[in-house]
Amino acid sequence: MPHTPAAPAPKDESTETETSATGKGRPTPSRAEREAARKRPLVPDTKEAKARQRAELAAKREKARQGMAAGEEKYLPQRDKGPQRKFVRDFVDAGWHLAEFVMPAMILVIIATLVPVVEVQYYALLALWGFIVFVVGDMVYTSIRVRSAAKTKFGEGRVEKGLGWYGAMRIVQMRFLRLPKPQVKRGEYPA
Repeated sequence: MPHTPAAPAPKDESTETETSATGKGRPTPSRAEREAARKRPLVPDTKEAKARQRAELAAKREKARQGMAAGEEKYLPQRDKGPQRKFVRDFVDAGWHLAEFVMPAMILVIIATLVPVVEVQYYALLALWGFIVFVVGDMVYTSIRVRSAAKTKFGEGRVEKGLGWYGAMRIVQMRFLRLPKPQVKRGEYPA
């Protein structure tokens, strides 16, 4: 059998003219141009991204600060978490304590030491040391009361260690500076 070549398919002139006429329409980019187009920073370094990130971080911090001030458990540091610590905070915040006035007393003594009279300076410092002795006594007394109240509420063997010290350290801070903020008014002792 003689081999006859297959007839070529008829050419579609409409497609041929389209491809040849359109072409690429621009010169081929050089290697340096292609590499420059591919280069991107690994981390976007735009001012907008940094500003947005700073704003988000500031919003998170503000929310955490407000949550901590309000006494929300998930925002509290580890030393303030738990029902026993909340009980101690409420117990301490419900009463008046001499230790709250340490900072104002120290400011008054500093002012008194500026007076050029030696007797005023001497008696101001003497009064401050006497006041500090009473404050230490107030801290010990509050620590004992806190532990006793916690034992009554939570049971003898279930009381966490360090509750007395926690309460004593809280009374040294002025009431409006305490964190978490006081949740009870004075005189509203927890049950």
